[in-house]
Amino acid sequence: MIEKLEQIKKEAREASNNSSSLEELELVRERFFSRKSGEFTVLAKGMKDLSDNERKKIGQKMNEVKSEIEAFFDHKKNEFEMKVWEAIAVTEAIDVTQPKLPTPGHGHQHPMTIVHTELEELFTSMGFTVLDGPELESEYYNFDALNIPGTHPARDSQDTFFIKNHPEWVMRTHTSPVQVRAMQKYGAPLRAVVSGRCFRNESTDASHEHTFYQMEGIVIDRHISIAHLIGVMKELLRGVLRKDVEVRLRPGYFPFVEPGFELDMKCLVCGGAGCGACKHSGWIETLPCGLVHPKVIEAGGLDPVEWTGFAFGLGSMRLCMQKYGIEDIRHLHGGNLSFLEQF
Repeated sequence: MIEKLEQIKKEAREASNNSSSLEELELVRERFFSRKSGEFTVLAKGMKDLSDNERKKIGQKMNEVKSEIEAFFDHKKNEFEMKVWEAIAVTEAIDVTQPKLPTPGHGHQHPMTIVHTELEELFTSMGFTVLDGPELESEYYNFDALNIPGTHPARDSQDTFFIKNHPEWVMRTHTSPVQVRAMQKYGAPLRAVVSGRCFRNESTDASHEHTFYQMEGIVIDRHISIAHLIGVMKELLRGVLRKDVEVRLRPGYFPFVEPGFELDMKCLVCGGAGCGACKHSGWIETLPCGLVHPKVIEAGGLDPVEWTGFAFGLGSMRLCMQKYGIEDIRHLHGGNLSFLEQF
């Protein structure tokens, strides 16, 4: 067996020296050290048939031969790698006389991404599931399933982007369609939020955009009341803004909730004095909300006698403006680096 080990060492040296590339060298390594059929491996498997004394003597020799063969391979590999680096040095030589180039700035998250991440983390800590929904939505989920009749102004072409030649499809005007989709898929009880883009055909100004972000929330359970709704909304604002804010709740009409409310917060940009962000009213319309309408619960496949709930649609872009003191919503989509680099 010692003679065989010497023969293997000789062949391994010759084969590694005759290799013309890293690929060929790797094939040589496989020839000798492959776990199943390598020449050295097969010889090592025969150790079990030797006596204890022979096994000790041959084992020591095998370790020496293995180390020498691996040294052949490593030496040849270093030669190939050195040639590669020499070629790179020739083709990509550095001009040490060239002036230093400006260091590129590091990327960072958009303020809307920061706000949505904080919102999702806040709600998951309260046991909510984070869901998603399609931006190209069917007219049924966007309107019918939410108790919005065909004569409702929201269906007017002045407010809604309908798809040409396909009037049954719209660019979703709110994230509320996920309410029904979530009830149909997950049943009750249910606690879920969804954030994403919405689209409405309206003129832009300091507080309005045709493409904007919302976060929808829905809770379905037994014996849900307005007190539960107000408690969650206050925790939401406190968690994102890191402070207690003054809010007011006033009646509001939304077909998919009954009763419906508008939850406003005092403008943090102007402190309630009036500015472009709050339409000079001192208050920001932040959270349309209310108890889920029985017809919406029915559309979700549940019994409104057994189940109740509340829902809200948060204007997350306006919340972002309040968090960072941004006076014009158009900055968030403007792509101005001098603006974005502040965050």
